Amino acid sequence: MTEILSAADQRRYSRHLKLAEVGTEGQGRLKAARVVLIGAGGIGSPAALYLAAAGVGTLGLVDFDAVDESNLQRQVLFDTNSIGTSKAEAGRARLEALNPAIRVVAHAIELQAANVRGIFDQYDLIIDGSDRLGTRYLVNDACVLYRKPLVSAAIHRFEGQITTYVPDRGPCYRCLFPNPAEGMVPNCADVGVLGVLPGVLGTLAATEAIKLIVGIGTPLIGRLLAYDALEMQFSEFKFMRRADCAVCGVHPTITVPADPPGFASLDELRQLRRVTPRQLAEMQAGPDVVLVDVREPAEFAVGHLPRAVNVPLGQIEGQLQRGNPALPRDHTLVFLCRSGARSLRACAFARRLGYENIRQLEGGLLAFREQVDPSLPI
Repeated sequence: MTEILSAADQRRYSRHLKLAEVGTEGQGRLKAARVVLIGAGGIGSPAALYLAAAGVGTLGLVDFDAVDESNLQRQVLFDTNSIGTSKAEAGRARLEALNPAIRVVAHAIELQAANVRGIFDQYDLIIDGSDRLGTRYLVNDACVLYRKPLVSAAIHRFEGQITTYVPDRGPCYRCLFPNPAEGMVPNCADVGVLGVLPGVLGTLAATEAIKLIVGIGTPLIGRLLAYDALEMQFSEFKFMRRADCAVCGVHPTITVPADPPGFASLDELRQLRRVTPRQLAEMQAGPDVVLVDVREPAEFAVGHLPRAVNVPLGQIEGQLQRGNPALPRDHTLVFLCRSGARSLRACAFARRLGYENIRQLEGGLLAFREQVDPSLPI
């Protein structure tokens, strides 16, 4: 489907029109296109800016978070005045200012199995730049089931990766990574990220989207493109569709999108009780308090609080279900990790399993070191 270009369109997109591979026909397809970005953060920011500049007619931004000062190091969709505002709404204002001729829809909600179809039905193409592994699988499964093209990009410290799925043309994300391991991949808040890295991956994602819309070039179908910023090197890994893939295989076991095991919504996380580092310093010596460090064993070995029990996040649900005596229900369990992200998930697991006396260390061990014990190695 294409749309007729106005005189203003022809002036704005003149450099596209000079490309024989794009031209009036391709620009008309961009104008008619509807693209939604899952996450308006590091990857979503540059992708959204370039798609808006390219003239994609409708852009959707799905993000339930608010702009934090720490986001500004890499999330170029926002500025200092955006701090504290909705990312989806602030992003919409920025994109509309960049290109008033396009339509931008702010979805200031958390993507869940319950709402994914309602959102995806409004768009032709999905770009996933989310920072939660569970969301990444939810998006992939929904794209396979609802037959939507997907560009999926991710970042970690100094590295990034991107691949593309198109229905009936190649493998999906689960073919490459069959089993999610939520909590095993730390997020940016835990391990940091080079500020310019998401710009590279976001621009690549926008490039893939434009190619798919216009119908030019060779998309990353069945190929994972990896980028190493420290070595300034790109690598490509080819992968095939798996016959036993749970969602796109011969006998799929996933027939409807589902939230990941132990999923906790934003509202649930907000209801969890927290303790500040100073409060924890006062209560940690109590006989009925158990400190549960949900980091990986290698992280725990570097440094931890006295008397802390190490149960990695990937194991916490099973340990709680089996009633590990080190995690007694009649004690107050205080979950902690490096920055607070993983411990929130652990609290959600415990709450769903009926544990009542649970707390989460606000800001994690980083905050504890800053406010209580500067000598704590992390």
